Amino acid sequence: MNKVFELNNELSIASIKIILAENKTVVLAEAAKKRIIACRAYLDKKTANSEQAFYGINTGFGSLCNTKISAGELNLLQENLLLSHACGTGDEVAKEIVRIMLLLKVQSLAFGKSGVQLETVELLLAFFNHSILPVVFEQGSLGASGDLAPLAHLCIPLFGNGMVYVKNQENTFEKITAAEALAKHNLKPIQLKSKEGLALINGTQFMSAYGTYLLIQSIDLFPKINCIAAMSLDAFDGRIEPFHPALHIVRPHAGQIEVSNQMRNLLTGSEIIAQPKEHVQDPYAFRCIPQVHGASFDTINYVKQVIETEIQSVTDNPNVFPEEDLILSGGNFHGQPLALALDFLAIALAELGSISERRTYQLISGTRGLPPFLCANPGLNSGFMIPQYTAASIVSQNKQLCSPASVDSIVSSNGQEDHVSMGANAATKCLKVYKNLERIVAIELMNAAQALEFRRPLKSATAIEKLHAAYRNKVSMLQNDRYLHADIQNSILFVQQLN
Repeated sequence: MNKVFELNNELSIASIKIILAENKTVVLAEAAKKRIIACRAYLDKKTANSEQAFYGINTGFGSLCNTKISAGELNLLQENLLLSHACGTGDEVAKEIVRIMLLLKVQSLAFGKSGVQLETVELLLAFFNHSILPVVFEQGSLGASGDLAPLAHLCIPLFGNGMVYVKNQENTFEKITAAEALAKHNLKPIQLKSKEGLALINGTQFMSAYGTYLLIQSIDLFPKINCIAAMSLDAFDGRIEPFHPALHIVRPHAGQIEVSNQMRNLLTGSEIIAQPKEHVQDPYAFRCIPQVHGASFDTINYVKQVIETEIQSVTDNPNVFPEEDLILSGGNFHGQPLALALDFLAIALAELGSISERRTYQLISGTRGLPPFLCANPGLNSGFMIPQYTAASIVSQNKQLCSPASVDSIVSSNGQEDHVSMGANAATKCLKVYKNLERIVAIELMNAAQALEFRRPLKSATAIEKLHAAYRNKVSMLQNDRYLHADIQNSILFVQQLN
């Protein structure tokens, strides 16, 4: 197995997943190094002894863009920029997301349009490869002038400021100062040159790292959700006809077709699905699985296109074009594409949870030959009455979290930054929706596995029986009331670890 990944601006969701899963060492391709060096050399030549004002290179920032900075103060300007912008607060960003932020920042700078030193990019890569993970906070970005506050926290350790997490001898993370981490790994702090501070904090790597992480997780979770739904359908003695290919050929949404195919394959060979049915139709939560799950599948794929475009982009400002002899100040840092996509993804994930909870509700309803609340002695036992309450409360919270962040804006920097995307808020709340979805489908699995027990001696399909057996190794059948919080937690862990 090749443990080295050579970076030359071709990152995708799939390649990032492999890099992280296999803990690959990332190095810059020679072509990327040449681009970075050439761009820096051009910038130095262009601005040497020049009286021309270049935004963020020899001027102040934001509404201070017309304030000229003397040549002797340009390096200090960049450090001051990062330190003054490190104003994040709230909870710390998860370490796995911070690591993606480092990788995506390198990816953007490696296009050679940002004017940074090669040493700066290579130090960011050293942080990634050694798992030196800066402490970054969830709150502080408006998602428009780039993710200013979180990226400042990400990058101040490059010159020895701020706090980071590093692995200790027990291979667990401990929080130490950036200066201590640099010394521990024999790394030299960077002396920032003109433009570098702005290149480091202008960008969308906070939003796009969340988007990347969410897509990796969502793509992995989606087939698990379909498998759990298939177990619920069989446990409810549902019908197979709604998954017939003829239905979906005449409404050929790609996701709908994909889900109907998955459901048919999962249910092939089930004795339960093959038995004669007294009921003509199933409730929508079962009958419309292809239409609802499929729409979310299509949304995930759309968001994947947006995020992959973003991580293969230059998103700082200004941008430097040596071949055209241009330094252009624009708005590539504006997070609107990400804000809209992350809001959309949150809605799609929330809908998967919404229909999952409805299946749970149907399973405990005391119909289709199942006992009320899936317990053998209802009345004395409450059985699975309250896990459905829990799922319902989480579904409602997801509805509240799905209020779109992208329709909001607020004026900042004395009116210079008068429209912002709020994409960072879209990102952080989308992660909450995703984690809630894991909990909701884990509760559905708990109920589906219990309901399936009441269909014995009939067997479900091979894939479903395999899932059921693996789950029963972690959570036993409920005979009498017990402490169900532990069962829910074990169910969540099972879903997360399910291959």
